[in-house]
Amino acid sequence: MTDSIYREVILDHYRNPRNKGTLDPADYSYEDTNPLCGDEVRIDLRVVDDRIADVKFSGRGCAVSLASASILTEMVEGRPLAEVKGLTKDDLLEELGIPVSPARLKCALLGLKVLKAGIYGVAHADDEL
Repeated sequence: MTDSIYREVILDHYRNPRNKGTLDPADYSYEDTNPLCGDEVRIDLRVVDDRIADVKFSGRGCAVSLASASILTEMVEGRPLAEVKGLTKDDLLEELGIPVSPARLKCALLGLKVLKAGIYGVAHADDEL
């Protein structure tokens, strides 16, 4: 795919986010902000038989952070929890498909950081990226 097609995908996820909302109750839930630009993302997970049965995200921020969170929810839904724990920043950046500048990297990875913090606990979230 060309960069322009990937950019369209990012804009589509920003304008029409997938899995937007919250889960109550949720087995895992966490929210965090990117203080550099004010992005806020929350991710809720429901796990059944060690698989992500349902995932929702909510928040506000730039197109990159919200599109990335939307794409991330599609990546993890239905997958085994152990597999989701193994996701890396490179996995998410590859799925985004566009070059992300150093200034936007925290925006693009906020959803993954929140997901990992919810699963592992806050103290280990950065270690797991």
